[in-house]
Amino acid sequence: MRNLQTTAIILLMTASMQAQWFPTVERKGHLFGGWGWNRAAFSDSDIHFKGEGYDFTLIDVKAKDRQTQFKAETYFGINTITIPQTNMRFGYFVSDNISITIGVDHMKYVMQNYQTVELQGSIDDKDYASLVQDGQIILSPSFLTLEHTDGLNYVNAEIEYHSGIWKHKIFQFNAFAGAGIGAMLPKSNVKLMGFERNDEFHLAGAGTDLKIGVELMIGKHFFLRYEGKAGYINMPDILIRNNGGGDRASQDFFFAAMDGMFGFNIPTRRKSDTIDVKN
Repeated sequence: MRNLQTTAIILLMTASMQAQWFPTVERKGHLFGGWGWNRAAFSDSDIHFKGEGYDFTLIDVKAKDRQTQFKAETYFGINTITIPQTNMRFGYFVSDNISITIGVDHMKYVMQNYQTVELQGSIDDKDYASLVQDGQIILSPSFLTLEHTDGLNYVNAEIEYHSGIWKHKIFQFNAFAGAGIGAMLPKSNVKLMGFERNDEFHLAGAGTDLKIGVELMIGKHFFLRYEGKAGYINMPDILIRNNGGGDRASQDFFFAAMDGMFGFNIPTRRKSDTIDVKN
């Protein structure tokens, strides 16, 4: 047993001596891209609905995400790959440490039915108005379904700063932090008070985010990364009826997400050789 412990200690010490701590990140001019998946959480939000015959606000509405159960044919199928909550990102290193990226965070926002919330405002339809008791209403599907499930699409640009932590042979472990801003392009599934279901892509607002993460480079051409992200979303123009009118909803909330991604890295610049010229 002691021999095994001694051998393990020697191997760890040898690996530690061969490894390099806090290496430089040499990626200026590199292109990269990746694909992955996320889980998300959302703060409670007030949701305002306005149209012909109604103008009301639901207070402190709860929602959650909806990640698809893992099946290889769904997660990696050509026709089904976008069904889960996904992330796609492409970027370019403008210096060794700084990259500029564009991407889509495809989250899913599902209002929880059968919760009881406060309703402020008016509904002209007597049948639906009667559902409001003492200023509160139970959000049954017969009254309202609200989901940004195809999805809560955050199309954004981000800037990232990368710093090396550890390097050993073909592996390099980096940390990064970043910030972003972008547009919200949800495809919202809305069924309100018996109106025909609406499910269309629509530019509804904007968002911003901060993030921090780690990345494992495998050689020069592949990487794995994991990041935590938090941000704010404001959607003042959510399409709820496809009737050519002005029926709209609006809401704003905070979100937090954990994203995992695998991707590729393409070095596009070679280091110039240094030539000493002697007179």
